[in-house]
Amino acid sequence: MVVNGTEVTVKGIPEMSEKEITNYISYVADKTQEPVDRISIVCRPDGTVSLDYQLRPQKFERIRRITGYLVGTIDRWNDAKRAEEHDRVKHGLH
Repeated sequence: MVVNGTEVTVKGIPEMSEKEITNYISYVADKTQEPVDRISIVCRPDGTVSLDYQLRPQKFERIRRITGYLVGTIDRWNDAKRAEEHDRVKHGLH
């Protein structure tokens, strides 16, 4: 089932309300400070609840440091600056 855009799986708790599910989603989101993509709520034999979750992927923007300035993507650069970047020696991580 999907609750507030989050895919939810509930096992071992036959009649869990949507409000309870929303509270578990909010609990994880508050603890991680990230939006929750999927959550599995499982009742253990000892009566405790196990939460297994996956956070929503976040966008990543590469930042380059060029001559002391931080710049984002090179799509706004002119042809000369793009050629300069293309000709640079790239160093890999070891």
